[in-house]
Amino acid sequence: QVQLVESGGGLVQPGGSLRLACAASGPFFNANAMGWYRQAPGKQREFIGGITSGGNANYAASMKGRFTISKDNAKNMGYLQMDSLEPEDTAVYYCRGLGPYVTSWGQGTQVTVSS
Repeated sequence: QVQLVESGGGLVQPGGSLRLACAASGPFFNANAMGWYRQAPGKQREFIGGITSGGNANYAASMKGRFTISKDNAKNMGYLQMDSLEPEDTAVYYCRGLGPYVTSWGQGTQVTVSS
């Protein structure tokens, strides 16, 4: 059973950047789509964007411009590059396999944007 584990979160100042990582326990991204989500305190989990097995990335309309999704099939890694971070980006960030193999939700990684 493949699991995805998020990492790279932390405290960052407004305007800063952060790159989150999504590690698969085995070969995964070459054959499966992956998505990034986030959940802010008191809010529902929301979709940020995803990347297909072929490497095409797409984003929720509200997320376009500051977030970039990428992957490295050889390393079994996915990434979320976040730039120009704002306090409103504070949330727990999750990655998830979207198919054909759909993974369970992991623990996520906390991102806090604050001065």
